[in-house]
Amino acid sequence: MHPLFQKAHDLSRLVIGAAIEVHRLKGPGLIESIYERCLMRELELRKITSVNQRLIKVEYKGLVFEEPLRFDVLVEGCLLLELKCVREILPIHKAQLLSYMKLLDVPLGLIINFHELKLTDGVVRMILPGVNWEAGGNEQKATKATKFE
Repeated sequence: MHPLFQKAHDLSRLVIGAAIEVHRLKGPGLIESIYERCLMRELELRKITSVNQRLIKVEYKGLVFEEPLRFDVLVEGCLLLELKCVREILPIHKAQLLSYMKLLDVPLGLIINFHELKLTDGVVRMILPGVNWEAGGNEQKATKATKFE
């Protein structure tokens, strides 16, 4: 199991609650940057540490370089959020989140689509491939996105 998986799993419920509060107050129809700033403030008010758009180190065949990565929100170093305001979540959105999760070695990510009338209909939970977790006493390997329910 990834050492940060359980922490990320526990935080995901708190973060979804914070996103629901932002959506409740602002509603659907705004641009992503507004939701991002509001969510950052909501997390701050809830004493949940988060950062956005940072420099990261990238390694490729012995070459190591820093590059600004435009991820939306990284919560407590273990849960990555990709915020969207789109009609539907597309495979490219999932691929983007998964790529960022791999680069940052983050075990869990959420796509949160603020376009939905009911926010929970727009939450997709993704687990980094190779991360194992216990579910119902059985070890399972997560390799795909699952819709939040």
